Amino acid sequence: MKDHERTHSGEKPYRCKTCGKCFSLAGSLKEHQRTHTGAKPFKCNTCDKCFVTRQVLKIHVRTHSGEKPYKCNTCDKCFSRAGSLKEHERTHTGEKPYKCNTCDKCFSRAGDLKRHQRTHTGEKPYKCRTCDKCFSRAGDLKRHQRTHSGKKPYQCITCDKCFSRAGDMKVHERTHSGEKPYQCRTCDKCFSRAGDMKRHERTHYGEKPYQCRTCDKCFSRAGDIKVHERTHSGEKPYRCKTCGKCFSLAGSLKDHQRTHTGAKPFKCNSCDKCFVTRQVLKIHVRTHSGEKPYKCNTCDKCFSHAGSLKVHKRTHTGEKPYQCRACDKCFSSAVNLKVHKRIHFGEKPYQCTTCSKCFSTPGYLPIHERSCTGKKHDFSCWICQKDLPNACLLLEHYDNHMRIIV
Repeated sequence: MKDHERTHSGEKPYRCKTCGKCFSLAGSLKEHQRTHTGAKPFKCNTCDKCFVTRQVLKIHVRTHSGEKPYKCNTCDKCFSRAGSLKEHERTHTGEKPYKCNTCDKCFSRAGDLKRHQRTHTGEKPYKCRTCDKCFSRAGDLKRHQRTHSGKKPYQCITCDKCFSRAGDMKVHERTHSGEKPYQCRTCDKCFSRAGDMKRHERTHYGEKPYQCRTCDKCFSRAGDIKVHERTHSGEKPYRCKTCGKCFSLAGSLKDHQRTHTGAKPFKCNSCDKCFVTRQVLKIHVRTHSGEKPYKCNTCDKCFSHAGSLKVHKRTHTGEKPYQCRACDKCFSSAVNLKVHKRIHFGEKPYQCTTCSKCFSTPGYLPIHERSCTGKKHDFSCWICQKDLPNACLLLEHYDNHMRIIV
């Protein structure tokens, strides 16, 4: 009775001598003092794990027994703790009783509010003992520590692939099941990850919440701004182990490594030709479909490749951004500069198989070879097999290929 009355009066007569915190019950003070002494007198008989209070041990034991005595009246989901049930019920009621004093954002759980407040204070109380990196959440620290230990405790039942985080495994399993539980409210497109859906929805709203501090350019994804900022810093964190070349994108490194391995995993369904990257395959497919999605605003000429349009526009502007260091001559495209440099170096990498004559550009080689073999009026591209009516157009066609390569 006396203890109960304190819930009304707010009286807390039991004070901790170590930190000054006060309690309404003597037992609560006793349990609290163990946080200072480190005492954990309550031991689990199944796994020998120890706990500060008998109540916490009781809850832990249910992880072994599977007991979930607390049932939701709305959806029949069961829980091992009364607190977990209470938090779950708020997903049905929409109640968010915990409010941030800084930004007025509300939360359904006290723990979520506490973690959120650290985004304002900058507090990161969880420190990695290996590298001293700090985190605002205990779970983030635990996951980070696995990067040091290499531990991947979560294994896919289908393909045995292992993951360091339960969430990553869950997302991975959807690649087997095809499950896409997150649906866009605007266009009904479905996604396997909530984050992917959230980023997609910004394409409808035009929302770009991530702003570059250097040039104020805005982005819809945090990852995109991180990559963009490297254009200012010059940072290239991805290094090729074979030749030492560095890249700002992990994907660029992956594509580059194929130049060493010779791998060409992207195959054209029309002609079985293989390519190093998906983007180059996409461009190649347009030689079959005839698609030219890039249109010049000045003369309406269309191109199959964005780079070709960019180079073409310079014929209108007169811009020649590529300058030869040997003679200061300028060019509108990088490939033209590359070919020009061979004049200075005497480089002629394209050799006739019949007479061994060499050429500095690939376009002249097949034309010359026809004069050696006596073949006439066949102006066929040796890269894509397209037939051209004359040598001039064939050379121009090769130039388009070279722009794509460069």
